[in-house]
Order: sequence, then C-alpha cells, then structure tokens
Amino acid sequence: MRRLLFIVAGIAVATAMAGCITPSIPIPPPDPASMEFVVTGDGITSSATFQYPPNVNYRDSIVFVYNRDRGLGIIEASRPDGSVGPTQPVKAALGEQIVVTFQLEDQATSTCIRLRNGQQSSSDRCLP
Repeated sequence: MRRLLFIVAGIAVATAMAGCITPSIPIPPPDPASMEFVVTGDGITSSATFQYPPNVNYRDSIVFVYNRDRGLGIIEASRPDGSVGPTQPVKAALGEQIVVTFQLEDQATSTCIRLRNGQQSSSDRCLP
C-alpha cells in the first residue's frame, strides 16, 4: 500500500511540474504589408530606413534589418508597444533582398522581401 501511495505521489508531482513547463507559442513572422521602407539616393549610394507599426508580438524585441545582397545591416530595439523606426539607414537599393528579423529572448522570426519604396508587399518576398 505504501508503495502504491509513493507511485501515485510521484505521478502527481511529475504532472504538476509538467504543467509549469509550457511550450512557448511561436511569434508570427513580420508581415510585409506592415513594413514601410523609405529609400533615398540612387544605385550604390542609396539607403533605406525601416518602420513597423505597433504589434504586441514584437514588444521589447531586437530588430535586425539585413541586406542580403550587400552583406550588411543595422540592429535596433523595438519600442515597448512593438513598433519600430524609422530606423537608422541601411545601405540598400530598390529590388535588393532585405531580411527583417524580430528577436525576443528565446525566439526569432524573419521575413525577406525585395525592397520597394514605401509599403512592402507579400508578392515581393525573396526567392529561396
């Protein structure tokens, strides 16, 4: 009988501990339609600033705006409401591949687009 109580108590403790460890819900990737870039300059000397509206999923995150074609980018922090920018300029020209990444403590999510001036589009995603 004691052994049975010990087993039941062990199962109860294991179940209670498992309830404390919840899997994290992945944050959604940034929506291209919510991204806005302002491109200035022309050709090799052009650059772009990035903006993103408030989004609770990205509160207090680190934001990376990386130009795949040129191999450089910027790092900034989002605001407490999850909005970003306008950021410092990143060297970029129209049509180049730009990866926007939001990183929280334990996860990160990215979207790659082909740069256009103004609001971006889901149809302008980078090709694999």
